[in-house]
Amino acid sequence: MPLQIAVAIFFINQEIEMAEGNFVYLTRERIVEIEKELKELKTNGRKAIAEKIAEARSHGDLSENAEYDAAKEEQGLFELKISKLEDILSRAQTIDTSRFNNDEVHILSRVKIKNLKNKKIFEYLLVSPEEADFQAGKISVTSPVGKGLLGGKAGEKIKIKVPAGILELEILELM
Repeated sequence: MPLQIAVAIFFINQEIEMAEGNFVYLTRERIVEIEKELKELKTNGRKAIAEKIAEARSHGDLSENAEYDAAKEEQGLFELKISKLEDILSRAQTIDTSRFNNDEVHILSRVKIKNLKNKKIFEYLLVSPEEADFQAGKISVTSPVGKGLLGGKAGEKIKIKVPAGILELEILELM
């Protein structure tokens, strides 16, 4: 699919989501990270892309210049990333955990769980899908495990259906 069509589809989808009131729930820390990344992309990143395009343009005939085409394609993807981050920030709502019950699992809860089959213990922070990073121990509240943990309490044993079968977990601690 040509880049221009992909970009158009992206913006149409974003407008539909915004019209539906599709908020993105983020921590204050994540909002700051996105703002910093966006600033970096808009300043140094755009400058670097412009330099690549200028360098490629200097190599002659643009109609047969694969390096120029690649640099323009990279620019399009780069601008798409900027647009996506701007969209996320425009729809961002900060999560206020003061309204949550501290003895139940909710978004931004850090939980220690035990897999009852293999006896392994895991610690997870439940976050919005936009912040999920399994390697960092952050799982989405929309994932099967995240959904299964929501509302749970320390000491509770739960069964969660996942693609590989049924997980039997015990919530050891809310931290």
